[in-house]
Amino acid sequence: MRRIKKNAIKKKKIIALMLLCFIISGIFSFMLCVFLFPNIEIENKKIVLEVGEHFQEPEYKAMAKNKDITNLVHKTSNVNEKKIGTYEIDYKVKYSLFSNEKKVIVKVVDSEKPTIELTGGSQVTICPNKEYEELGFKASDNYDGDVTNQVSITENENSILYEVEDSSHNKESITRTITKEDKETPVITLKGSETITVYVGDNYQEPGYTAMDNCDGDLTDKVEVIGKPNTSVADTYTITYKVKDIHENEVSKVRTVKVIRRSAIRPSGGGNGKGILYLTFDDGPNEGTTNVILDILKEEGVQATFFVTCYGPDYLIKRMYNEGHTVALHTATHNYNYVYANETNYFNDLARVSDRVERITGQKSMIIRFPGGSSNTVSKRLNSGIMTRLTKAVKDRGYHYFDWNVDSNDAAGANTNGVYSNVINNISLNRENVVLMHDVKATTRDAIRSIIRYAKANGFTFRKITYDTVMVTHGVNN
Repeated sequence: MRRIKKNAIKKKKIIALMLLCFIISGIFSFMLCVFLFPNIEIENKKIVLEVGEHFQEPEYKAMAKNKDITNLVHKTSNVNEKKIGTYEIDYKVKYSLFSNEKKVIVKVVDSEKPTIELTGGSQVTICPNKEYEELGFKASDNYDGDVTNQVSITENENSILYEVEDSSHNKESITRTITKEDKETPVITLKGSETITVYVGDNYQEPGYTAMDNCDGDLTDKVEVIGKPNTSVADTYTITYKVKDIHENEVSKVRTVKVIRRSAIRPSGGGNGKGILYLTFDDGPNEGTTNVILDILKEEGVQATFFVTCYGPDYLIKRMYNEGHTVALHTATHNYNYVYANETNYFNDLARVSDRVERITGQKSMIIRFPGGSSNTVSKRLNSGIMTRLTKAVKDRGYHYFDWNVDSNDAAGANTNGVYSNVINNISLNRENVVLMHDVKATTRDAIRSIIRYAKANGFTFRKITYDTVMVTHGVNN
């Protein structure tokens, strides 16, 4: 019995010892794991990123056995910052017999609204008698791109609502306000010149006019014409043209009519050359302008000089010649790049227009005008010094060339009244006047009669250029 008791005590001691060893082993193993197990520390484990925004990876650090083992971390990532979605970044590290793993969740989102641009602006004024016609719009999204076809339109009485939603359910809307009113005056356009000269005893011929309105359209038949020149009395008269649209917007325009006595025409410009007026026309002939200019010259008893090209109908050149005008040479092509490339090209071009004139008139012309005039600088970029050589060469071949000292500026876009003013304000009784005009211009066609009548009334004498006329030339710039 005593022996049994001893054995029991011994067994308990063994079990206690084994238990103690197990506990010590467990503690040791635990301490060893804690000591050797790698740990990963990450600054931010959940990241929300705006699509297209640059992704900045979070800071991380790995430690084991109080040692920095960050360099042992293996990282994998599928983050696409340009595409909406949820992505993961895996961080794995192994140290000794132990390993550890952590994840970072990256969510790429689109929280930016689309944009809507309205053509014509957000405030539009239309005529009260018209319905609004869509001016257009465009919608774009930072992620979806062009979403114009997804815009919904809601029309209200005085506004239009434009709405659009992108694929991320971001919504945008904009309103266009429609105001119905008409504050714009009609536009009256006078046909012919704004200043007309007629002789005492002649009938005044109204050149006509048009009136257009932004809302009402053609109002020509509603124009009120106030005033009429008394052509039996020499004086300056005004004609007023007035029109009002249905919304009470009114406009007026004035034409000046000068009635002059034929006796007011003073002979001048005698042998001393002063007060002589040479009307010269370039670039023709042209149907619709040259023929009308020839009619006016014939009616007014004035002769002029036409520097012609190889364009336009032959019959107009024949008519110039038959009616006593000087048919002179300008250029066949008026192509600066060709004409001023070299001397050979220039004379080939001149020969073509010369042959045309001789074929039509039976006479060879030796009077010329350079394209752009002898002072042109366009030729400088094409051939340095060519104008200096050409001005000498044409004279050596027997040609006389003419520039001008009065420019109508019709080629620069002057309107009819501008052509008239540019001429009458720059001609002088103290010299010979060579006036540059272009018979291909409708503005010149419409101004020429008033120019002639002003010149007659103020003592100028008209002449055409002949081979004996003293050359009027510019200074050569190339």
